Parts: sequence; structure tokens; C-alpha cells
Amino acid sequence: MTTTHPSLPETGSLRAGPFDLGYRIEGSGPPLLVVGSAVYYPRTFSGRLRQRMKLHFIDHRGFAPAHAAYTLGDVGFDTVLDDIERMRRHLGLDHFAILGHSGHGYMALEYAKRYPRHVSHVVMVGTGPSHSALHMALGDRRWEEVVAPERKAIFEREMAELAADIAARPEERFKSLLIRLRAKSWHLPGFDAAPLWRDVTVNNLVFDHLWGEVFRDIDIRIGLDRLAMPVLLALGQCDYLVAPAETWDAYRKGFPDLTVHMFEKSGHTPQLEESDLFDETLLSFFAR
Repeated sequence: MTTTHPSLPETGSLRAGPFDLGYRIEGSGPPLLVVGSAVYYPRTFSGRLRQRMKLHFIDHRGFAPAHAAYTLGDVGFDTVLDDIERMRRHLGLDHFAILGHSGHGYMALEYAKRYPRHVSHVVMVGTGPSHSALHMALGDRRWEEVVAPERKAIFEREMAELAADIAARPEERFKSLLIRLRAKSWHLPGFDAAPLWRDVTVNNLVFDHLWGEVFRDIDIRIGLDRLAMPVLLALGQCDYLVAPAETWDAYRKGFPDLTVHMFEKSGHTPQLEESDLFDETLLSFFAR
């Protein structure tokens, strides 16, 4: 894995249509491109990993400040993937690993299908095979059947507060939802994620379209034959936001080289919840 442009500043932005895509570069070592938010995601990865890898955190349009009005036509999935390639060129990355957490796992995977010569490894963290009605229903059934009453009570209490949050800050609807979903998101169901989301820009239209429509209908099996690089799927045992781990079974044979790791004491974000084990797993995977 190689990178150029060593004189780039630690932070910056790249104009892409009506959006200013931010980036933040931290650490030293082989490059890892983390797709999502350049504000949120640096808070979830360890300092130890930064000693071994150079992390390039980049915004997509859902997390980027907008300098002009935009429409649904400005936030399509193809446009988001084009932005990743635009950012790759801007950052001077040639051959690198790419990581996407949650729905950003689809962005990482689909980018690798389009630009395989630039990608050495793909990492999908806390990602289900899709957000289809079937997969989400299986997740709901697991929640009902296996979750302790105490966790369910926290969920009900948080959901009762959500409407007031949205009424007070409608522009932060997506952010408020994720904070209130603590019981479905974290191994420790009372964990307060609000500090992680502080000062994070959220564009609801982007998330409504991508998470509510594109990732509902996505078929990740298309184009898997173009993936020569290894793929790591990192899942949390207490992740109740996405489809259950067993829903991946029908997709495994389509990957030429797939490693699945279950983090037993994590929910949706094992890079933060079990950072030591996550770092060890990630670095071992990259050494292949």
C-alpha cells in the first residue's frame, strides 16, 4: 500500500458539487481510507492504530457542509462513489485499504468493485447484507427473541424521547435517532454516544435516500467476481441495528476471499467497543 503527497495538511476539504467534503489525516504507516464522516469516525479509532497506519477519514455528502441548495439528483449512490474516487486523487492515494462502517460498508465494497486496482483490502464493519424488509424483519425477530427485558426497557424509554428531540432539532433527525438507539447499538445498552456526534453535520435527505432506498434495494452479489482483494467483515454480537450475522451465510460463497470476525463484547461499533482486539484483527488481516 502506497501514498503520495506527504505535504498535505492534516485537515482540509474538497469542493464536490454543492458540498464541501472534509478530510482528516492522522497517524503513520500504510494508508487506510475510512469512508463516512471526517468528524465522527476519528473519535472511534484508537491511538494505537494510528501508530501503525495512516488513517484518511473522508466525508461523504451525507456528512458534508453544503454551500448551495441541493436536490435528490445531487446525492445518488453513483455520485457518492465518484466522490470517493475524486477524494482518492486529491489525497494522492494509489494503493490502499478501504473501510466502511455500517452503511458505509456498501460504499467501501462498491468502490472496490469499480476501482479494484487501487484497493488492497476491503473492511466492512457492522454492515448487514442489505437493509431490505426481509433482513430488517429478521433483525427485529432476533431482538424480540433473545434480548433481555432490561435492554428492551432502555430502548422503549429512549424512543419515547425521540419525538421531542426531532421537534427541537429537525435538521438533526438522523443524528438524534442514532443517539436514542443506544440499546440496539452498543454492548453496554446505556452508552451515551452524543459526544461522538458533537459538531457532526448531517444532511437528512442523503440518509433518507441512501439508507432508506439504495441500501434497502442493494444486491451486493453483483460484481463480487471482480474482487480479487481480501474482504474482512467485522460484526458485533450485540448489534441489533442491522440484519443478524447468519443472514450473511447466503452471500459468503460469492466472495473470492472473505474473513468474518464476530466481536463478542461489541454492538455496532467494535473499533471503539473492543479497540484492542479490533486493532489486532485488522492488522493481522492487512498483513495477508
